[in-house]
Amino acid sequence: MTHGSLLNEDWQAFIERLGGAAALEEGARKTGAFLRARVFASAIDMLRMILAYCLGGGGLRSTAAWAASVGLADVANTALLYRLRQSEKWLAWLVGQALASAAPRASQGRPIRIIDATNVRKAGAAAKRNNKLWRIHSAFDLPAERFGFFELTDERGGERLNRAPVVKGEIRLGDRVYMQPEKIAAVMEAGADIVVRSGWKHARWLDGGGRPVNILAELAKGAASGQVDRPIFIARKSAPALALRLVAVKKPPQAAEAARQAARRAAQIERYRVSQGTLIAAEWVILVTSLPAESFPAADILALYRLRWRIELAFKRLKSLIGLKAPPGVDERSAKPYVLAHLLAILLLEPLIDEFEDSPRLAQAA
Repeated sequence: MTHGSLLNEDWQAFIERLGGAAALEEGARKTGAFLRARVFASAIDMLRMILAYCLGGGGLRSTAAWAASVGLADVANTALLYRLRQSEKWLAWLVGQALASAAPRASQGRPIRIIDATNVRKAGAAAKRNNKLWRIHSAFDLPAERFGFFELTDERGGERLNRAPVVKGEIRLGDRVYMQPEKIAAVMEAGADIVVRSGWKHARWLDGGGRPVNILAELAKGAASGQVDRPIFIARKSAPALALRLVAVKKPPQAAEAARQAARRAAQIERYRVSQGTLIAAEWVILVTSLPAESFPAADILALYRLRWRIELAFKRLKSLIGLKAPPGVDERSAKPYVLAHLLAILLLEPLIDEFEDSPRLAQAA
């Protein structure tokens, strides 16, 4: 998004998607971002200015000069910085409005929600040395192909499967980091099913009688068919074991060899000896799910998990198309609004991206 794009006919459509000018003005006043018309004639003009700075690639001075040249506002760069710092709650509210407008509806069929997070580095040499990050926790909804949840934390905000509110009836997909028995139980209790990837040592595996299950032995049993599909229980700290289903599918030879090499490289970097069990498990995609085998065979579970690439594509859009990168400056009062502005932009632009990708001209070119 550029300065110019904030002045074209699409701007009014963006305002309408956020509830209209009156609602935006009211939200700005309630959150303290805009109290009276002084530098800016309206909250809408202030929003345009903030987005121009955050998304346009220029600095405070060049954005202020642009605003004066197009008659938007005559504002000093210091005043623009002050407004940006006051806008965090308002931008968070706007992100919530945009998310609500595209919320999944279980009545239209079972929504699929992909849970993941992406990071952007905080500014400054000290942040780089100490690996200080902004972490964007997300849920990506299918088939709508829309972000349905955002939460912004720093690097201390852990990735949790139940961080996003559950839509009853949804199927929630998560990578290995979300193999969290207590959080999985919370999601299921809220009315959702899960498909989560696991490592062979990521859980205490039990059978129905509470006896330990050797996952490597189970993989060996399924080696001939290339598949394991059986009930499994996962131990929890202070609650009964969680009843799930283990689905493991053997990778094609080339993919299996690549996974073994990756495991060896990781062990070399971290200076430990890779175990034989890790090399065996690297040949498999190991999943746990709450979906029943009678209606979701193993092939369907694997197909569901493969949909995770959709959120990776969405993150690439956020960082390449919208231009999300490390916020300028180290002050969190301006850094957080900067990130929030980019989240708002991707929510507003997703329908336009879909229209472009579905256009007849693009389809003919493909």
